[in-house]
Amino acid sequence: MTDVSMQRRLAAEILGVGESRIWIDPSRLEDVAAAITRDEVRRLIKEGVIQVIPKHSPSRGRWRERHEARKKGRRRGPGRRKGDATARRDPKEEWMHRIRKMRRYLRYLRDHGVIDRRTYRKLYMWAKGGMFPTFASLQRWLREHGYETSVRK
Repeated sequence: MTDVSMQRRLAAEILGVGESRIWIDPSRLEDVAAAITRDEVRRLIKEGVIQVIPKHSPSRGRWRERHEARKKGRRRGPGRRKGDATARRDPKEEWMHRIRKMRRYLRYLRDHGVIDRRTYRKLYMWAKGGMFPTFASLQRWLREHGYETSVRK
């Protein structure tokens, strides 16, 4: 086997890559071994006898498969989760969604004459104070106190 380590090093320097990325045509090894100057190595590069192997990056095929499965809800069970529930769901965001829904509903009831302004204000402040943990609990309170609302909002 012909030793072309010097030519490989020269080619790596000329091309600005690592030695492991230099490919030498096995059928022209004698020509490469005879090349002892930088100019001769440059000529071989130009002829295509010495080439740079392209960089490889990690394949994303497995990632794509996992991603599709996760979109379907797979691989998201309790064994996969780290931290408590608030690490995945922002409590403030949750509160905002809940309170906005309640306020929207109370506004709707007031505007449609189901509740008067005083009741609206009382319920609004109660909702703000956290008396109704869910939208359903607000609806339940309204039903229990005679404010029948057939409208689902």
